[in-house]
Amino acid sequence: MREAGAVLEGGVILPPVSVPRGNYTPILSCDGFLFVAGQGPRWGDDLRYKGVVGRDLSVEEGQQAARLCGLNILAHVWNFLEGDLSRIRRLVRVAGVVRCLEDFEQQAKVLNGASDLFGEVLGDAGCHVRIATGTSSLPSGMAVEVEAMFKID
Repeated sequence: MREAGAVLEGGVILPPVSVPRGNYTPILSCDGFLFVAGQGPRWGDDLRYKGVVGRDLSVEEGQQAARLCGLNILAHVWNFLEGDLSRIRRLVRVAGVVRCLEDFEQQAKVLNGASDLFGEVLGDAGCHVRIATGTSSLPSGMAVEVEAMFKID
């Protein structure tokens, strides 16, 4: 596994890849697609954003949580592709879940934290379809969780 400190073009630093907390794999390749399981806003084992967006965390903090989820996705992809992100043809789909109150309506704005990161790092290949939803709880009390699907060479 690659350690933290991998620096992408533009100075983006990736966290260490996470170890699954259950009976699943965090990344899977199938027929030219790469699927990355839901990632939380962690740096290594440190959960950086815990709580409810709109109550405990601002929308801007939620965006930072989503960005960190995106960094974890990229760390897994970087590790799997042995540092060769040029093999990514397209980020196809992003799905994100925001822990929020029932009347919160800014899930899409929160998920822009991840979407903006993918565009920054991947350029045109980072343009994707997306769903942003809300929920009352997430594992470990994390504020945001994001998963992604890539088309690769």
